[in-house]
Amino acid sequence: MKNQEVQTAEYNQKNIKWLTYLMFMMFAMTTDAVGVIIPEVMKEFNLSMTAAGLLHYGPMTAIALAGIFLGFLADKIGRKKTIIIGLALFAVNSYLFLLGNTFGFFLVLLIISGAAIGVFKTGALALIGDMSKSTNDHTSTMNVVEGFFGVGAIIGPFLVSYFLTRNVDWKWLYVVAATLCVVLIIIAFFAKYPDTKKSTEEPINIKRTLLMVKDKYALGFSLAAFLYVAVEAAIYVWMPTLIAGYDGSFTFIALYALPIFFILRAGGRFLGAWMLERFDWTVVMAISSFVILLCYALSFLNESATVVLLPLSGLFMSVIYPTINSKGISCFPKSSHGSVAGIILFFTAAGAAIGPLLMGVVSDLFGSNATYGFMLATFFAAMLFLGFLYNMIFKPTHTRISQLNESEYVNLSKL
Repeated sequence: MKNQEVQTAEYNQKNIKWLTYLMFMMFAMTTDAVGVIIPEVMKEFNLSMTAAGLLHYGPMTAIALAGIFLGFLADKIGRKKTIIIGLALFAVNSYLFLLGNTFGFFLVLLIISGAAIGVFKTGALALIGDMSKSTNDHTSTMNVVEGFFGVGAIIGPFLVSYFLTRNVDWKWLYVVAATLCVVLIIIAFFAKYPDTKKSTEEPINIKRTLLMVKDKYALGFSLAAFLYVAVEAAIYVWMPTLIAGYDGSFTFIALYALPIFFILRAGGRFLGAWMLERFDWTVVMAISSFVILLCYALSFLNESATVVLLPLSGLFMSVIYPTINSKGISCFPKSSHGSVAGIILFFTAAGAAIGPLLMGVVSDLFGSNATYGFMLATFFAAMLFLGFLYNMIFKPTHTRISQLNESEYVNLSKL
């Protein structure tokens, strides 16, 4: 009888893990395909780059606001309800793409989809903490989850490109995502979730979340997320512009630079899950961020260095964001995981929106030369490395994570 209970618990945990993996893959299919969709929308509606860029900045802003203002829902009403509400909103909203054909209509739908992602993603991030047996297990799982996000980032642009070659409207990407979302809702509805103790010391609401921003651990990891995403977004937003005129010895790499970056980032995250189970995470972060800084700094040597090193940086970026997320969340008790996940998500989306925007402004100041924008991205990379170097030397989170590791993470076979 006991063996049967253990098998049931393991089965439930596998269901929940696959639900989480597929959720991240599904929404990455849409968010990371926007770069392929924007040129089509520009042609269809005769838009400027600034106007069409709203398709990227709009949903990123919505994700940020949903993270900071709705992240507490995962702690207040539970992971399951939060995930189902977010997925249901995303599914219905995605099917609506077939009903309209104006830029304003599409922009509104993308903003709503961003809000939905902010809701179910914070629920999923909190759920990962509930499933984890230790902070190291949490970090390893986060890398696998983000690996599936990387897979989705490859599938989405590929599907849009394939649809366009077959004269199929790009809107059908959202129908595919919505249909997958319906499957995820069914899995979420029947899955048995781990129990999470609610905090009885204070009410779980927006005010509590905003007060948590002042916590040095929440703020520190959030700023790290902002810097990292600003560095990463430089690649998928502005690298194609930077290398557009390249005709040197590495033309093949230049042609497929973005897919190469996404593939290295996705593959590196699965490798990162293995690495972080065996090596000190503070050392891995410091080394990885230093190599990213080198890739950016050395990319200014010549055009060939740019074409090779910027896509290569994806391999070393792969492990950073999942670890920032997992360690930042692990600095708080499980009853606060939804709120802190929302805070980090806010800074993540802010980095994805503000970073490329500032790079564009700097580039325009120097005659629309993207090289100057990448100088700003290199500065962001340097700040990120210095933060992780400090973290490796002084280990400011060691005591807090160790204490929570002993008190919060339990044997999941008891669930």
